[in-house]
Amino acid sequence: MVGYGLTMPKTPSRTVPDLGGMLDEVGMHLARRAGEALAEIGITLRMQCVLLHALEAERSQIEIAELSRLDKTTMVTTMDQLEDAGYAVRKPSPSDRRARIVVVTDEGARIAAAGQKIVDAVHRQALAALQPSERSAFLTALRTLAQATSTSDRPEASPAGVRRRRQRTTG
Repeated sequence: MVGYGLTMPKTPSRTVPDLGGMLDEVGMHLARRAGEALAEIGITLRMQCVLLHALEAERSQIEIAELSRLDKTTMVTTMDQLEDAGYAVRKPSPSDRRARIVVVTDEGARIAAAGQKIVDAVHRQALAALQPSERSAFLTALRTLAQATSTSDRPEASPAGVRRRRQRTTG
């Protein structure tokens, strides 16, 4: 802004590496690579994620959406795609008439297994950039970090100055 009587403020010095930025960059790269590879067998990364969560345990569509970090509209669209492809169906829950349980078909289980091999290959290729000893240390540290940050979502553990979305309360 020089020339308008203003000077550019000094950029603050970074005192900690941009962990979020680095993790986002790696995550976006892996998601793009996995998505492109999964497209070759006719599914999306979202479809793969939903199939895996539905195969793990009997879960409602809402539970799978939460586990998959999908909003309601995206989950409905993804389930429509899975049903259209013959990979999953929605069945009424025996315990809650409003809920729908996602049931994976035999063909859906087959495509999920093929998809997991593809995703594993993408991850294996990314980890190949590290030496074997680095891989083990990296994965251990990443698991620890993931666990620590997931428990830090409680308000009392939030860093000062970081605003958190207010939790909805029922009552």
